[in-house]
Amino acid sequence: MLTTIVLAAIVAAAAAPVAGLLGHRQLRRAANAKRLRITTTNGIDESGFIRIGGIDQWISIRGDDLRNPVIVEVHGGPGASNLVFAPRTRGWEKHFTIVRWDMRGAGKTFGRTAPDGQGEMSLERWYRDALEVTEHVRARLGVEKVLLVANSFGTVVGLRLARNHPQLYSGYVGADQNINAGGHNHSAYNALVSRLQQAGKRKELATVTDMGADKSAWSAEQLAEYNRLVVTTDPLTYDTIKTVVIRSLWFSPLHTLGELRTYFKGMTFSERFAPEAVTIDEWTEGTAFDIPLFIFQGDQDALTPPEPAKRFFDDVTAPVKHFALIEGASHFASFRHPDQFLDLMLTKVRPTLTAPPTHR
Repeated sequence: MLTTIVLAAIVAAAAAPVAGLLGHRQLRRAANAKRLRITTTNGIDESGFIRIGGIDQWISIRGDDLRNPVIVEVHGGPGASNLVFAPRTRGWEKHFTIVRWDMRGAGKTFGRTAPDGQGEMSLERWYRDALEVTEHVRARLGVEKVLLVANSFGTVVGLRLARNHPQLYSGYVGADQNINAGGHNHSAYNALVSRLQQAGKRKELATVTDMGADKSAWSAEQLAEYNRLVVTTDPLTYDTIKTVVIRSLWFSPLHTLGELRTYFKGMTFSERFAPEAVTIDEWTEGTAFDIPLFIFQGDQDALTPPEPAKRFFDDVTAPVKHFALIEGASHFASFRHPDQFLDLMLTKVRPTLTAPPTHR
């Protein structure tokens, strides 16, 4: 959903002398690569393609101590791999073993075989893939359960996994939590209309009002345009795109320039499948969970506002549950303020993970 915005910002940055731009990128990537080194005797740093759902999918496993709880991430987008944020979240790996998976249609998985090799693209297929990834991780690391952490679009899949498979997951953490109500949650839409009215953007306002407030009736193109307008009209969200997302992409030591181009192509390819998620009603899907549930939301999130997430949270029954706002954050809250997120993980989530990993 952010492909056009990200590309436009990078093109603007490229107006600087190319040699200087690439030289600065090389220095920053080298520093980030050094930061990512894991030298502890009981640490792990491995990555590669694993056969998941009939295709090769990229999985990275990193952490300073294999005795720590294991996190399986479900990234957003669709098509927006979290792997680029590894240097920003290096501190998390001192306390958790983090599994990052490029879902079909995203990142290195998309680059492996391009569009024709991605196979079925649907919520159900991503859901089944996530179960296979979970089973692979349990077998590889010898743990009974993993902690499920999802962000943005990935939270739609994440909630389904958490509801249906308490035997696999020790808890669920949603950041940038999407709460769909069959397309009838209009809070973010109404806020966008208000911003456009105040800014006097008549053309954009006409586009949005012509679409109507019911997201379940939108096409993929309309959803992409709506997301673009939300991001570009909200100063904090737009600043996060420029200072967190773009910088993480540009300075990633785990991606070549060619792989960055592939990253954008994957997002463009995958965004056509996003409208399926909008038709879901999370209350109909269920508010009863048999595992601890946590929602950590940006206090100023314009894309997935905290108010619907809090309403859903209030209706949830779970053995343990906690809702918290990450201050000074819009979307991508956990990556804009990784230290705040880690503090919540250590003070609210980790104490509920009473059973240490049982290595087979």
